[in-house]
Amino acid sequence: MKQAKYGLILYIFLILPPVANLLESIMIFHMHTQMPLLVFTGFLVTPFLKNKFPRFFDKWNRSGIPGIVLVVLIWSYWQLPRAMDDALTHFYVEYFKFISLPILVGIPLRDSWKKIRNIGQYMFLIYLFATLVITGFLYIWIDQQICNNYLIIEQQTLGWGSLAMAACLLLYIGYRLFDNEETV
Repeated sequence: MKQAKYGLILYIFLILPPVANLLESIMIFHMHTQMPLLVFTGFLVTPFLKNKFPRFFDKWNRSGIPGIVLVVLIWSYWQLPRAMDDALTHFYVEYFKFISLPILVGIPLRDSWKKIRNIGQYMFLIYLFATLVITGFLYIWIDQQICNNYLIIEQQTLGWGSLAMAACLLLYIGYRLFDNEETV
């Protein structure tokens, strides 16, 4: 499948030391570019894996809820300032990032998305919205350096970026609600 090949190529590109170092050198790129792209690589590989191991996905994620719970747990961990710091300081945490985001977030998210249907999708989108708002205000309002590897101005930039993404996500949720009402 072409998607799986693109996902693998993107993954290899993202783990190249010059690319990883560049994306991790600026806080907003680390959280809002590198991490979502790693999730996207897992998203691209999912159809190939589902065709290769259909019984595995049917057995452990039939309703989609276990997959979404796993996604929420792992994604929440990576939203912590300490996790971002540790990924830059300890090689094993960085390896965990490169493994967990594609495999434990990207793959289960794509596998679970259609299974959880509208109400589950809205709940997940609201979780993402709340996460972006909370982390956004956290990084903006705290005048102390939360992440040892980034300056306060980078934290504030990330905070504003998170709030901008939250605003876009809120518009998307509103659009989906409005669009669904017309079709009902």
